[in-house]
Amino acid sequence: MSGIAVDLGSSGGRIYVGRLLGDVLAIAEVHRFANAPVHVHDRWYWDLLRIWTEVQDGIARASAGLARPVTSSPITIGIDSFGVDYGLIDRSGALLAPVRCMRDTRTAGLHAEIYRTIPADDLYRRTGAMEISINTLVQLLSDRQRQPWLLEAAETLLFVPDLIAWFLTGRRGSEATIASTSQFFDPTRRAWAPDVLQALGLPERILPPIVEPGTPVGPVQPALARRLGLPADSLVVATASHDTAAAFAAAPLGDARPAAIVSLGTWALLGLERPGPNLSEASRAANFSNEAGVGGGIAYHKILIGLWLLQECQRRWQVDRPELDAAALHDLAAHAAPLAHLFDPEDPAFVAPRDMVETIGAWFAGRGCPAPEGPGAIVRAIYDSLALSYRRAIDALERLEGARFAALHVVGGGARAPVLCQAIADAIGRPVIAGPVEAAALGNLIGQFVATGAVADFAQGRALVARSFPPTEYQPRDAAAWSAAYGRFASL
Repeated sequence: MSGIAVDLGSSGGRIYVGRLLGDVLAIAEVHRFANAPVHVHDRWYWDLLRIWTEVQDGIARASAGLARPVTSSPITIGIDSFGVDYGLIDRSGALLAPVRCMRDTRTAGLHAEIYRTIPADDLYRRTGAMEISINTLVQLLSDRQRQPWLLEAAETLLFVPDLIAWFLTGRRGSEATIASTSQFFDPTRRAWAPDVLQALGLPERILPPIVEPGTPVGPVQPALARRLGLPADSLVVATASHDTAAAFAAAPLGDARPAAIVSLGTWALLGLERPGPNLSEASRAANFSNEAGVGGGIAYHKILIGLWLLQECQRRWQVDRPELDAAALHDLAAHAAPLAHLFDPEDPAFVAPRDMVETIGAWFAGRGCPAPEGPGAIVRAIYDSLALSYRRAIDALERLEGARFAALHVVGGGARAPVLCQAIADAIGRPVIAGPVEAAALGNLIGQFVATGAVADFAQGRALVARSFPPTEYQPRDAAAWSAAYGRFASL
């Protein structure tokens, strides 16, 4: 059984080939490309058509290495991506406008307007979604205010993975995990909450049918399949299309110890899998989100700043020093003094600055504190500050769950940064279990194999990943120093 996983992140896209080889899963990256929002006249967009071109290139490369006997099972394709952002399709089948990026500032302050119509506690009980300015609901409200003609002409709203699936198959629909990032999804019924849109004067007619992760969408359009070198029966699957749900599904939760998970990439999504949503007032006050997970469960988490800070600094530094790739920066951080410079990564100043290095320096200068100087010190400050912010989130999660977690699973790109993983273990005072790095792609592949029956369910898929990609464990150290640092961090 072979599958092609299209994994689209905020900073880059990757296409993988996955193969079931007996009782293990093998994965190989066949294509990688950079992704970044495009800034035009104070608006931020995703270059979706370039992304689509890169996806086609990646699928063609994958297909070239997947020759198979006629009698074997079909090749499947699944797409996962970041959430909330969407395209609007008109009745002629055209994309109405470029896809706006979640970091666009057009949504600032709009939750206050929503709450004048739907009180915050009512909206949370209805959708279980955390308050964050990137939510689809807030973006649609901005569309209604600034470009109402778009919603008037729109026939269908499709999230980014749904758009790519539509490009491939011509079929429109949405998968539950990506739909649940919208703030107009009912996590109890696992269905749209159209009354939320109605109350705000937004059109419910644009909502497509929802399917569960692990559901076939349809075959690749014949002419496109021929152009990409795919067999005629190649099948697109609605896998766990939100990368958080996919990454959570691949976390190797193999023992009975209660553990939390953080999917650590551009964003950090920290939480756990629950059998059902937590719609309590305490959960709303702590700003945790209830999004659809796999197997009928809930990916319960809080969205935090992740490697965005590092990525933006690296982008600035590489203008003059192209040798400063991620590995070089990790090495510089390993030789920098720990806990020398702490800042609050959740400060709004870090959401979409023009220059992250200058913004971090200005944060310290504005408080009369010495700023870290040079890439090594800055990266170490980022790692330490992120680690302490994750301890703050875990403390809140434990209060909500009424349980202490024995460990934290770090999956995604952050799992390949030993200094960061060790800092997190030190900050939380518990083991960090790091890996797999390609968690979203692996969860994506599990969904494909579930759809075809090659894997019985997502629980069996998780065990398959754990066998195939043993994680690395980091034990906590320097408890007194990190406890004192957390006290300083909490006062920032």
